[in-house]
Amino acid sequence: MNPTDTATTLPDIAAVALHGGPDMSMLGLFLQADWVVKGVMIALALASVICWAVIVEKSLLLGRLGREVRQLVAAATPGSGQTPAAPQGEGLAARVLRAGTREWRDGREQGESRFEYRHRMEHAMRHALSIELRRVEPGLPFLATTGAVAPFIGLFGTVWGIMNSFAGIAQSNDTSLAVVAPGIAEALFATAIGLIAAIPAVMAYNRLLVRLGRLRQDGQAASAELASTLSRRPPVVAGSRASAAAE
Repeated sequence: MNPTDTATTLPDIAAVALHGGPDMSMLGLFLQADWVVKGVMIALALASVICWAVIVEKSLLLGRLGREVRQLVAAATPGSGQTPAAPQGEGLAARVLRAGTREWRDGREQGESRFEYRHRMEHAMRHALSIELRRVEPGLPFLATTGAVAPFIGLFGTVWGIMNSFAGIAQSNDTSLAVVAPGIAEALFATAIGLIAAIPAVMAYNRLLVRLGRLRQDGQAASAELASTLSRRPPVVAGSRASAAAE
């Protein structure tokens, strides 16, 4: 062995032993990464935070709408035979029932069949239901987009990091594992962050979409049942009430 090589190698080995080798923690991998890889990691981390905010907000909103739809289903369930009244409030059930009873109080138009009368009330209630459920949709496309593209963005960071690692190996002419491992670990960390952002986004998107679809189906079925019930009961007009009071 050349004495010069020994003189240059021993201090490097001592330095590595003293500092415990390269920092392989998550913070260390981020700080040691290339600026492009850092940008990818930051973008994916921000996307993950936004996804979790959307997941929490939509879960709470769907929980509240689920209670409202159950109230609507309970109002449509055949019971005592009384005509459902438009409740007070600004919830989903109140708005849907208010839309249906508004059409019911207007009565059948001249020449309008009972089927058309029922369809008019059902259409009004379904329209009010759709407006309420549409409030859940903003944010769901972001979950779908993150779940679809986050792994590929992380893969881009990985490819870029590995290219830089190979370039560093070519410049140093050293292919030892201690030289190769840190750069590859930094690159693979970007893919890991992409998967961390994508997996919850995909799972939450599918779950929220299924819950929204079930609420829409239950609400539409309740609206159809309410419209059928109301169409069998003619509204009490003011003239009829006045004549009944006079008698």
